[in-house]
Amino acid sequence: MTSDGTHDARGTHARPVPRPGGPGGAPAAAPGGARLVSVPPRPVRAPGAAPDAGAGAGGESFLGWLRTPRPQAAPGVWRFGHAPRPEQEPEVIPTRQLLSGAVIAFLVGWLVWSLLNNGYLGSWWIVPLELFTPDSWRNSRSQVVNLFVWDGYTLLVVLAIMIGVGRVGRWDEVWRRFVAPRLKRPQPAAPPPPPEADPAEWPKLRAGGAGAAADRLAADARAGLMRDIDVARIARAWRSVRSGNSPLAVFTDAVVREGAAACPHPSGDRDLPARAARHDLATSQVRLGTTVDDPRNPYAYRGTGLALGPELIGTSLLAVGPAGSGKTGTVVWPLAEALCLQALAGRAAVVVVGAAGAGLGPGDDYDVVVRVGHPDSVYDLDLYGGTTDPDEAAAVLAEALVGDLVDPHPGADSRRSTTVLAQLLGPFHTVNGRFPSVPELRALLDGVPGPFGELRKALQEAGQEPMLRELDARERQLGHPGDPGAILADRIALLDRPAFAAFFDTSGQSTPFSLRALDHPVRVRIDLPERGHADASRILARLVLAQFTASAAAREDRSLFACLVLDDATGTVTPEAVRRVQRLRSANAGVVMTLRTLDDAPRPLRTPLLGAVGCRMALSGLTPWDGQDFADVWGKEWTEARDVTDRQIIAEEPLGKVVHALRRVITGRAPTARAVTVRQVERERWSASELAHAVPPGHAVLSLTDVRGEHAPPLLVDLRG
Repeated sequence: MTSDGTHDARGTHARPVPRPGGPGGAPAAAPGGARLVSVPPRPVRAPGAAPDAGAGAGGESFLGWLRTPRPQAAPGVWRFGHAPRPEQEPEVIPTRQLLSGAVIAFLVGWLVWSLLNNGYLGSWWIVPLELFTPDSWRNSRSQVVNLFVWDGYTLLVVLAIMIGVGRVGRWDEVWRRFVAPRLKRPQPAAPPPPPEADPAEWPKLRAGGAGAAADRLAADARAGLMRDIDVARIARAWRSVRSGNSPLAVFTDAVVREGAAACPHPSGDRDLPARAARHDLATSQVRLGTTVDDPRNPYAYRGTGLALGPELIGTSLLAVGPAGSGKTGTVVWPLAEALCLQALAGRAAVVVVGAAGAGLGPGDDYDVVVRVGHPDSVYDLDLYGGTTDPDEAAAVLAEALVGDLVDPHPGADSRRSTTVLAQLLGPFHTVNGRFPSVPELRALLDGVPGPFGELRKALQEAGQEPMLRELDARERQLGHPGDPGAILADRIALLDRPAFAAFFDTSGQSTPFSLRALDHPVRVRIDLPERGHADASRILARLVLAQFTASAAAREDRSLFACLVLDDATGTVTPEAVRRVQRLRSANAGVVMTLRTLDDAPRPLRTPLLGAVGCRMALSGLTPWDGQDFADVWGKEWTEARDVTDRQIIAEEPLGKVVHALRRVITGRAPTARAVTVRQVERERWSASELAHAVPPGHAVLSLTDVRGEHAPPLLVDLRG
């Protein structure tokens, strides 16, 4: 039983990639018998990061992680141990003003009491004592009575004065800010919650009739045999049981027998070899940085952790920033790592696409690594996406080959190119039971007589009249002005190179990976041959994007979150791609894309692209014209503007002139009267100039929208925090 409540159904799509070294991971022997020096293991967490509940965590550490509160919060807030803040910023008095006011209030109270006690203000303050006490008390010769009456009344008057001046001098604020923190003692450890509210006791399993499984899991948690990913994986399997997709008896038996290792991922892995970012699998979040304590950020977000999860990536993310701004290291790789962990927990399927050596994680983090153009690649890429429908295959392939040549307007499409490919793929598939390879498709698009004649003869022998009509239509269009076949042939020739001779095989002799595998929690990395084959890499990137959007929307089981991570989306922004990305939100899928500049997308498609994604990120180093597009999509807001005007005061009387002259000598400025005008104005949330020049290195401005429609305004985030 796997983590999603089903049996292993990966087939050839998720075979582990062979790992270097000898058996058991031992260092391989160098030529001549010398042993290579082993590389030190990668740290399990970033330097200075707090210990998590991953591999190596003890029982107490794991229980502490499991019991840490995770309150509901605004989109993008790191919920692990989050302490909510008020929506509006409280008024904070400057320290100097607060302390001076408190001292002056004390001196005023002391002066008032001295004047009262010495009779300079009369004896009216004794009248209440005379009205409410008998004469025998006031004139008594007993020291006890006099102490109680006179000294007690005096103490009440002093307290009343001190309370009054204390309110004016804000003594309570002085106590809270300066005294109370120094008197605070360490809080004792909170007692464990009751069993019915303790997540370590698995109350949901007990309530659902799986008490034996809950006992075994609770014992493993206390013994330190459980990881955070085990919690997420078993919780996912339990939801499958509750939904009726898996039998309760099978789940209980597996958990009682295997404990925390039950319901494994098809690969058998229970964690990644190492983690570079902070993750909280209980909320499916990965922490990217810290929201800066800046007046432009809402007060409720300032100083909080900034985290993303499937509920936000499900609306798709676009990150724009120049080379070296940190797109791959601080955004793409943490998100890819988080999705790989989600896949091990049976919650997600992830496909990561980037140039070879782009820093998208080691091969051990993935089930499938497709290295296009590399002779040692174990897996191939299915050029037709695993479909057997010629029309569907033609639509996806046309988008990959000439999608960037389509008129760059939101309503444009590549239907003519799709028709040309369908006129060839349909007859070929009918005769051969498969689609053509790259050389065969190139020959058909070029109109080479030999392949055309053989295909026509086979169709005539099979009596396939509809397919013969398709082939005749293609033959009539060959060589005519405006025929898309010539452009398609030129584009497919970019894939018909010696470096790709062993790839895109359709004969069944290779191990192709198909994006139809998104029904399973698979982890895939596709390395594109960017160096030396840039145009071919753009075609393959568009191909993967088109296949992903088609496969994600056609899934029958959408309980798995599917995500495509494009490390460089240059050349993939087409009218059809924008339309397909918009539809992913309802299919429990999303796309993460990065661009060096919005100039990498056609001008008419920039606004539709920014509107199609729910999460938009502008990194430091953005150009002003790119910043203008972000400023337009983020819009304006009403804000309070304060206009201060200083007006010089002119004295008319001689004494006033003397005072003004003395003040000018002391301060060096003429006496003025200040006038403050407060008004509501509408201003851009972030202007193009601010995005280009006011975002520090290592920072980004990020707006968020989740799948429920809740959104966060543009936030200045420190991606290094």
